[in-house]
Amino acid sequence: MKRIVTIVILVLIAVSFVGALYYLYQKNQEDPIVYETEEPSVQTIIKNTVATGKIVPKEEVLIKPNISGIIDEIYIEAGDKIKANDLIAKIRVIPNVSSLQSAKDAVATARINMENEQKIYDRQKSLFDKGVISANDFDNAEASFKRAEQNYRSAQQNNEIIRTGTTSGIGSSSNTLIRSTVEGMVLDVPVKTGNQVIESNNFNDGTTIATLADVNEMIFEGKVDESEVGKIKENLPLQVTVGAIENKTFDAVLDYIAPKGVEENGAIQFEIKGTLNKADTTFIRAGLSANASIILAKAEEVLAIKEALVQFDPETQKPFVEIMTGDQEFERKDIELGVSDGIHVEVKNGLKKGDKIKVWNQLKPANPMAQN
Repeated sequence: MKRIVTIVILVLIAVSFVGALYYLYQKNQEDPIVYETEEPSVQTIIKNTVATGKIVPKEEVLIKPNISGIIDEIYIEAGDKIKANDLIAKIRVIPNVSSLQSAKDAVATARINMENEQKIYDRQKSLFDKGVISANDFDNAEASFKRAEQNYRSAQQNNEIIRTGTTSGIGSSSNTLIRSTVEGMVLDVPVKTGNQVIESNNFNDGTTIATLADVNEMIFEGKVDESEVGKIKENLPLQVTVGAIENKTFDAVLDYIAPKGVEENGAIQFEIKGTLNKADTTFIRAGLSANASIILAKAEEVLAIKEALVQFDPETQKPFVEIMTGDQEFERKDIELGVSDGIHVEVKNGLKKGDKIKVWNQLKPANPMAQN
């Protein structure tokens, strides 16, 4: 029995030994890893961050009436280019019953006062002509009569303004004629003929009749995340792309960063504004969505390599690459890095053009025998 056990153990040992030899043989038959290399190249590297937003006019002017009423006529439409003082609309006044009655009462009272002062004036003039009263008494009577006449005329004009919105003698300052206050393009006319409008005053913004803007002065208005706002500053260059205008990039300058963020969808967003270059005459419609690439850093025509080629010392965390010195022989070389765009990185020191850099993290090609 012991002899059988011994034979079994020896057989197992022999099988294990043969298996180990076969494994080592197969291992030696595998092709050695051949590392590929890449050379540095001269590139322009731009480090940027992207903000989403839209194109809007730098300034929009809202035209509002200074009298309430009904839109009688509209003389413009969206897209028209108009000048300052051009006629925009005409308003028909619908008088307030209470105000109209008060105005009529004021006219009647002023007429009674004027007629009474005229009687006094006529009597005083007759007495003055006879030498009964002094010139001073006559002058006082004449002044009182003239004041009564003026009050009567004012009451009549006020009554006419309440009824019609205008009166004779005020010329182009008629409240019923709405005129442009600036030169520009009409962006929107939110009212139609027959719509009721409310005057602009201290207690009400009033109804907007038209929106005007200078379309030659457009800005990019967007938002950046709080994680990016610390990287940007005013006067940085922008490259703006508009979705509706293909193959076109607009230059701009970042001139405003909001000092306070606003929470949107759980993240803090900061508003930014950038003025587009006026030299570009391309017509951009207000409100078009756009993206702005904010250039944080730029290195032109510099020696660069792929970031994937860079290794970092586990202790010092300093960057280095492995340079080919012979057939599949490499040596470490410390380098100094500059601007990176996430794919390529500038190499300030440590490399020269023509160096062959080891691709250390390349994928091992699949074994064709294993696929079969």
